[in-house]
Amino acid sequence: MNWTNLLCEKRRRGYSTTSVINDPRSEFQRDYHRIIGSASFRRLQDKTQVFPLDRGDFVRTRLTHSLEVASFAKSLGQMVFRRIVADNMDDNLDEHDIDKIISILECAGLIHDIGNPPFGHFGEDYVRDWFLRNLPKLELGGKKLNEILEPQMCEDMYNFEGNAQALRLLTKLHFLVDENGMNLTYGLLNTIIKYPIPSTGINKKSGNIKDKKMGYYFADREIFEDIVLSTGAGNCRHPLTFLLEAADDIAYKTADIEDAVKKGFITYSRLVYELRHTYMPKCTENEKTVFENVLGKLEHYYEEAVEKNIYSSEHNAIQRWIIYVQGLLLRCAASSFILYYNDIMAGTFSHDLLMGSDAETIAFALGDMASRFVFSSKEICSLEIAAGEIYEYLLNAITPDIVIYDTEYSSSFVDKRIMGLISENYIRAYRISSEGKSEKEKLYLRLILVTDYLCGMTDGYAKKLYTELSGIG
Repeated sequence: MNWTNLLCEKRRRGYSTTSVINDPRSEFQRDYHRIIGSASFRRLQDKTQVFPLDRGDFVRTRLTHSLEVASFAKSLGQMVFRRIVADNMDDNLDEHDIDKIISILECAGLIHDIGNPPFGHFGEDYVRDWFLRNLPKLELGGKKLNEILEPQMCEDMYNFEGNAQALRLLTKLHFLVDENGMNLTYGLLNTIIKYPIPSTGINKKSGNIKDKKMGYYFADREIFEDIVLSTGAGNCRHPLTFLLEAADDIAYKTADIEDAVKKGFITYSRLVYELRHTYMPKCTENEKTVFENVLGKLEHYYEEAVEKNIYSSEHNAIQRWIIYVQGLLLRCAASSFILYYNDIMAGTFSHDLLMGSDAETIAFALGDMASRFVFSSKEICSLEIAAGEIYEYLLNAITPDIVIYDTEYSSSFVDKRIMGLISENYIRAYRISSEGKSEKEKLYLRLILVTDYLCGMTDGYAKKLYTELSGIG
């Protein structure tokens, strides 16, 4: 891979020369303004990061999380590529390219979760589970849907993924001018494709991080192929994807702990105890000094807060400590990218940047504590059960109606009313995509219409729609 191709400015629609001749912005800076001005981006303010249906002001939404990821990704780009250019590590890079890279990473951070459904990652899990349970039961013309569809079409539903939905939203569903979505640059779109494989290519045992999940739907295969052919990434990850993923990991791992402390799931004393007794023994020799420094910083910040008589000394210490840990993780991720730069550019680097770094155990500890003390808590379980009820009702209500839409089979008055709830943008995308297609592929595209509709909902809208349709409200 080379940066001449990787920093691809191509767009699906292209652009008029007269419209940009007096515009001093780069193509990637123009992407930024398209994103922040979009309704899809604004909807992230009412989508859950961790705590579904939580109305608290402190905990993070998808919007605040995305802003943090954008900031971290931008910082990583500056840390990494100024060093690469200064040390002449790549003859194809210069100072002008750094600005482009930083803009791509910042934009990628803003949109990396834009395709996620309501209620956090729980929502993704529930959609997958619902299709696994129901696709073999649903029928059209007396035949089971899973027997009508091709294997990849079924696997797309069984392995539903917010990352694949993001690519679809950005390239098709966001209708402002035409069917090309936000019409973003290919260099940016390739960066958000974390898993450059179809649903039939998933292999969690391969040892390569790019094979863990699907990155695009069968419905969007032509767009995917055009993007990766244009950037030269092929079936490898775009190099900037590693930095985007590191920014995402650092943002959510540290934020989950901060939010958990604020909500009382983890106390200062429990945090210190777990770090010292549960995770420090897991450190390699190279990590031990770094880990001891991290723990020492936490205790030092607490002592300072007590001495200064700061209200809620424990929370103050942890918030300062989180900032320190974020800086450490960013430096370690940047160092790993530089260390493995040639492997990353060759497409042979197969794991995340923090793995094997001096901060690997710290990063693991943050994620593991969130899992043990937050995600397994009774409060989260209760919230997710409530969210599950909403998903179950909505999917049961809308899917049968969408399955018979645009077919010879008659629909009831109520069926037509439910179809009337779906955004015209999504219906338009279905009609454009289904034109000239076989009945089998049309059926598949209607099932994709189900997930298009769901993923376009905010938490608040999904809850409101549930209460209205079920007669609870």
